[in-house]
Amino acid sequence: MISAAGLAAFLIAGCTSGGTGASVEAQQALTLKIVSVSPGPGSTNVNGAGKITVTYNEPLPAGAQLPKLTPAIAGSWQRSGDKAVFTPRSGFAAKTRVTVTLPATGAAGTTGTKVRTTGAAIAAFTTGSYSTLRLQQLLAQLGYLPITWTPAVSAAKNHRGKGGSAKQQLSARQQLAAAYDPPAGTFTWDAGYPSNLSSFWTQGEANTLTEGAISGFEGDHGMTVDGKVSPAIWSDLLKAATARKANTDGYSYALVSQGTDPETLTIWHNGKKALYTVANTGIADAPTPVGTFPVYEKLPFQIMSGTNPDGSTYADPVQWVSYFSGGAAVHFFDRYTYGWEQSLGCVELPYNAAEQAYNLLPYGTLVTVLPE
Repeated sequence: MISAAGLAAFLIAGCTSGGTGASVEAQQALTLKIVSVSPGPGSTNVNGAGKITVTYNEPLPAGAQLPKLTPAIAGSWQRSGDKAVFTPRSGFAAKTRVTVTLPATGAAGTTGTKVRTTGAAIAAFTTGSYSTLRLQQLLAQLGYLPITWTPAVSAAKNHRGKGGSAKQQLSARQQLAAAYDPPAGTFTWDAGYPSNLSSFWTQGEANTLTEGAISGFEGDHGMTVDGKVSPAIWSDLLKAATARKANTDGYSYALVSQGTDPETLTIWHNGKKALYTVANTGIADAPTPVGTFPVYEKLPFQIMSGTNPDGSTYADPVQWVSYFSGGAAVHFFDRYTYGWEQSLGCVELPYNAAEQAYNLLPYGTLVTVLPE
C-alpha cells in the first residue's frame, strides 16, 4: 500500500479540461481521485494469487468504470466502499509483469451523474518466483518422493480456513498462493529404503532426489523427461495437486554394485526390497557411469547399435530397456553367465530379472552405480 503522494511518482496523468465557462454537466460530474493501488506500483516478488485493491477518495458509484488488468485473467471485481477489489479465480503465474490501467472516465452513475477519474493512470507490479520448498511438498504429497510431508496445524488453518482439516483439498487459488508462500510442515522419511538415499536430498534446495521426482512426474504426464523445473511443470503440478492426481507407480530406488563377486542389482519398491539379482557392468574400455541418475527413457525392445572398443560395430537386440545415463541402461542381454564386467557400459540382467526390473523402474527412478 502506498500513499497518494508516493503513487504520484508512478502514475501517468492524462489531460483535464477547465475554464470559466464550465457546463452544468461538468459541474454535476463526480470527480474521483486515486488514493492508492495495492500491490504498489513498482512492487516485486508479489504473490500472484493475492487480491488487487484500488482505493479512491470516496465510495465508488455503481456506474464507474473498473480498472483493467493486463494480462487479463479470470476473476471478479467488487466495489467495497471507496475500494475496487479484484479477486483472481486462480492468479498470475510466476515472473509476470501485471499492469493495472485506471480509466479516466466512466459510465453514468446510478443517479445519472457522470463519473470522472482525475487523469488516466497505469500502475505495474511483478509477481515473484515459485518456491522450491513448495515444489518438494507437492511432489511428496503426490507420491514422487520417498518422503511424507505433513502440513502444520497452523498452516492447515491458514490455507484451508479456520478449523480446516489438514486433508482438506485446496482450491486452485490456494494452491497457487502456496506456490509463492509455502505453508509450514514436516518432512518424514518413509521406512525401508537404504540410508544412502538421504544423501541425495536437501530440503528447500535443488537436489538429485527432487530431479528424479520431477522426471517421474514428467513421465506420468507425457512431458519430455529431463528433470528440470519449468513453467509447464509448475502448471501441471498445481493442476495435479488440486485434482489430487497422485503417482500410481509407487516409489523405487535401484543400487548397482560393481567389482563385487558377483556384481548385483538391488531394487527397493515402496519401502521393500523387491528385486535382488546378478548383473553385468561395463568393461574397462567401456565402463558403466558411476553416480546416481534418474531413469529418463524406457523401451520394451530395441536394436542397440554402436562401436566396440576394437573399432568394429554391433547391432544387438535387447529387451526391457530403462535408460538412466546417456547410453547406459538396465536391460536384458543374452549372456552365458552374469555377475561380472562384460558389457559396454550398460547393466545387463538375465531375462526374467530384466522384465521384473523394467516394471520396477518407472520414469524418474534413481539408479546408483557404486564405484569398484
